[in-house]
Amino acid sequence: MRYALFLGCKIPSYVPHYETATRRVLGELGVELVDLEFPCCGYPMRHLYFRSYLLSAARGLALAEARDLDITTPCKCCFGSLKRAQRFLADKPELARELNAELAAEGLKYQGKARVKHILQVMHGDVGLPDLKKRVVRPYERLKAAVLYGCHAVRPSEVTGFDDPGRPHLIDDLVEVTGATPVPWAGRLSCCGAPVRERNEDLALATIRRRLAEAREAKADILVIACAYSQMQAEWAYSLAGPEPQRELIEGPVLYPQLLGLSMGLSARDLALERNTPNGEYLLSFMRRD
Repeated sequence: MRYALFLGCKIPSYVPHYETATRRVLGELGVELVDLEFPCCGYPMRHLYFRSYLLSAARGLALAEARDLDITTPCKCCFGSLKRAQRFLADKPELARELNAELAAEGLKYQGKARVKHILQVMHGDVGLPDLKKRVVRPYERLKAAVLYGCHAVRPSEVTGFDDPGRPHLIDDLVEVTGATPVPWAGRLSCCGAPVRERNEDLALATIRRRLAEAREAKADILVIACAYSQMQAEWAYSLAGPEPQRELIEGPVLYPQLLGLSMGLSARDLALERNTPNGEYLLSFMRRD
């Protein structure tokens, strides 16, 4: 398996531990990641300069197509943004021709051939659950996980094709492979608050705190995330929390590649768990001891 890795803008700067864990785990699973000089996915411009958004997304997709590569990304925002651009350009071939006239100056052409997959789809569909389970050598025990699906991958389902829109289960399946138990909880499909953070910080913080409270009410030990924005939100909430016993929080947020990697026998350092807020090495206490 060979994919172009689309990291996006936020992960290298704000959630570098997500990149570290993604590269290490996918490498262990036999997925070859190719680094290209990708532009922005275009999402920040979508509601201001729609054509600029499409041009940026089309350029990234064309770069992968020029190398005959499909794209995988750990960022659900980038995933949703690229998938939306593909759908829009398929419906507006005249606009695709206009954009290609501009891309031609770089020797690029958008053809709509590259598939875009989130890293969780690669793990679930390409690697497969049976092979993942074979890789687990240190399963968790008594670890209850609240899975936060995120907005951009699940919605709109007819564009993203990420999972069953009525009963999403993909991430729960992946969590179960590690020995952890996904728990039903109120915030499973809800927003983390990131979209309003720049305009209403109080509302953004209240939203992620509500998600954490819902996870605690469901008796979850951890919040499992596979979204740069949701991880940033959760870590922000923890950074503002007071000392015990005032912290009304669960153990902490963990990125799915970190959860899986530790169960595969990789070390906390391999997965940059020390860079989580709070330090993600608390996961070690849930490892099965034979």
